[in-house]
Amino acid sequence: MKHEVITPPGVSIPRLKFLGRDLTSSIVVFLVAMPLCMGIAVASGVPPEKGLITGIIGGIVVGTLAGSPLQVSGPAAGLAVIVFELVRDKGLSALGPILILAGVIQIAAGIFRLGGWFRAISPAVVHGMLAGIGALIVVGQFHVLFDAKPLSSGPANLAAMPGRLLGLSATNMQAAELAFTVALVTIAAMLGWEKWRPQSMKLAPGALVGVLAGTFVTVALGLDVAKVVVPESILAAIAPPESGFWAKWLDPSILAAALAIAFIASAETLLSAAAVDKMHGGVRTDYNKELRAQGVGNLLCGAAGALPMTGVIVRSSANVQAGAITRASAILHGIWILGFVALLPWLLREIPMAALGAILVVTGWRLVSLTHAKHLFRDHGVLPVVIWAATLIMVVATDLLTGVLVGIGLTVLELVPNIRRLRLRVFEEPEGETHQITLDGSATFVTLPKMSDTLDRAPVGKPVRLDVTRLGAVDHTSAEMLRDWFQRRRAGGLPVEVLGGERGRIATLIE
Repeated sequence: MKHEVITPPGVSIPRLKFLGRDLTSSIVVFLVAMPLCMGIAVASGVPPEKGLITGIIGGIVVGTLAGSPLQVSGPAAGLAVIVFELVRDKGLSALGPILILAGVIQIAAGIFRLGGWFRAISPAVVHGMLAGIGALIVVGQFHVLFDAKPLSSGPANLAAMPGRLLGLSATNMQAAELAFTVALVTIAAMLGWEKWRPQSMKLAPGALVGVLAGTFVTVALGLDVAKVVVPESILAAIAPPESGFWAKWLDPSILAAALAIAFIASAETLLSAAAVDKMHGGVRTDYNKELRAQGVGNLLCGAAGALPMTGVIVRSSANVQAGAITRASAILHGIWILGFVALLPWLLREIPMAALGAILVVTGWRLVSLTHAKHLFRDHGVLPVVIWAATLIMVVATDLLTGVLVGIGLTVLELVPNIRRLRLRVFEEPEGETHQITLDGSATFVTLPKMSDTLDRAPVGKPVRLDVTRLGAVDHTSAEMLRDWFQRRRAGGLPVEVLGGERGRIATLIE
């Protein structure tokens, strides 16, 4: 197996040292992933072991093939809502054929080099989608805190929330009251640990501490609450598609679901990969290779009857912060999940469902980030905030795909002021010891793949001169990409000279 060593230019790390750091990082990621794999499965309306299988495949298989060496793949909260609706409407047996087809679509997208186009999706749309998903997870998993099942839609879950609280009795502790107590202990332990944990244990994840606290209270007090149900053998959880499953592909709704999962999973994966690239100074993500790896992973998840996967920012950031250097960390975390599930399934059966629900409520709440909306308004004006809010509202009120399509449709409005000059010409040429890149025209999401490919090709060992004298306009999607590029170059100690950026948005990006 070939290892890419992710280190800043000029820094060398002995092989034994980075293998040791990868081993340590893999354990941290494993501890973060275990409760999330099970919790996301519960939020998706499927047994917890389905999420564990996806985590195993995401670690071992996708970790080996990935185009983003430090990204960690597994079940993601971003797909929980759409999977819940699919299982509710089509049944669990339909999920396998849908994921197999979604995986094939992702592999084809990678082969035909469409990865760059997913980067052109507006950050306002992606973050609005994640905020909407977060809101749906909160109102759905709120009912799991009381050992109850989520209702059929977001609005229905929201309307039923006051009744859950008003139905509690402080003097008659029944199942709902006991489960809610476990959930509160879990949330308090998770948030308290994240705020006050000692520096020496900063890598110990709050989600794990929360689940351990909820489980300890349940076992110590002998509370009669619903607990995780997992089979004795992980092999028993593998459910291959039924014979003749390809006939389901003739159903237009199945095709639409596969396209939706492929699109959303790819967008979330590449957004996560771009975020991971900001965290280190080494090898950049190969977006098309990453798409192909995700496609293989989802195809295998479909064949095993598991959940869909994406690259996940929570696990990936934990991986980078723990000091991972190569893809070995992601692969090993999948091996640890497999070993734990194979050897200690009885331990998983002690975890209360309310504790997993509590972890997902906190996770969902954090997805609803107003900070990003404030950032959009401060740097790019009102329209991106409108796009963000419209996407969020439509995801909650209708469904995930409708919300994303509405957001993308509103993004087109940014083209209107420059409708007569949408073309962007990009030139690059060496000038002595300097590599010059010239942008001429309007930088919009339509031209973003061309611009980002050129900027990413800029040599590491040379100073770069970026001439934006004839750059007439920059939409917020391109502006965010340019900001990330400037930050990566400077973080790596690589100089960038800008011509013509003294005024306007380019000046703001440079600062």
